[in-house]
Amino acid sequence: IMGNYKRVLLKLSGEALAGDKKTGFDEETCIRVAKQVKELADNGIQVGVVIGGGNFWRGRTGNTIDRTKADQIGMLATVMNCIYVSDIFRYVGMKTSILTPFECGNMTKLYSKDRALKYFEKGIVVFFAGGTGHPYFSTDTGAVLRAVETEADTILLAKAIDGVYDSDPKDNPSAKKYDEISIEEVLDKKLAVIDLTATIMCYENKMPMQVFGLNKENSIIDAANGINNGTRVTV
Repeated sequence: IMGNYKRVLLKLSGEALAGDKKTGFDEETCIRVAKQVKELADNGIQVGVVIGGGNFWRGRTGNTIDRTKADQIGMLATVMNCIYVSDIFRYVGMKTSILTPFECGNMTKLYSKDRALKYFEKGIVVFFAGGTGHPYFSTDTGAVLRAVETEADTILLAKAIDGVYDSDPKDNPSAKKYDEISIEEVLDKKLAVIDLTATIMCYENKMPMQVFGLNKENSIIDAANGINNGTRVTV
C-alpha cells in the first residue's frame, strides 16, 4: 500500500533528468520517473511536480547580465522542462496539465490554487512550471510554496545526491549522511538541502520533506511508501 499520503509534491532536479549528459534530457531517465509516478497516480495519490532548470540554465553563475533577466531565463527553462516531462508522462499513460504563474500563450494554463485542486480531484498530474513567477526565488522556494498552498502532505525531493549530508560529499569523502533530521537542525547547521528561503517556508508551515537520489531504482515509489533510502526531514 502506498504510504499515508493523499497528495505529494515531487521536486525533480533538472540536472538529474539530464542524466550523464548534464544538459537537456535523458529520455530513459524521464521514462523511468514517469513510470514510477504512474504507479503513485494509479494508487490514488495526487501528484504535483516542480522541475528545476539546471539542465538548461544556471542564472546565478553569470554576472554580466541583470539578475532579474537571468532568473526569467531560468523560469522559462522550467517551462521547457515541464512541457517535455509532462509529455513523457502522457506517453506512459497519465493525464497531465501544466500551470504557470504567468501567461504562456496556449502552452500552459494560468496557475490558481482552485484550478490545481480541481485537476488533482480529476486524477491529473499537475506540473507547476515557471517558479513563483518572480526573480530572486528558486525552484526550491517555488516547490515549497506550491506544496504549502495546495496542502500537500509532503515534499518528495529527488536529487542527483542521495540525501542530506553534514558537508558536501563531493568535497568531503567522509561526509556523514543523515537518516532523519529536523528542519530546525537544517536551519541551524545551514545545510544546503534546499535554499534558505525555501527552508524557512518549510519550517514556518510545518512541511516535511523526503530527500533521496533520483537514480536509485524505484526511489520515488519507495519514498511514497515511507521507505527511507535517503533523509527524512521532520517538522
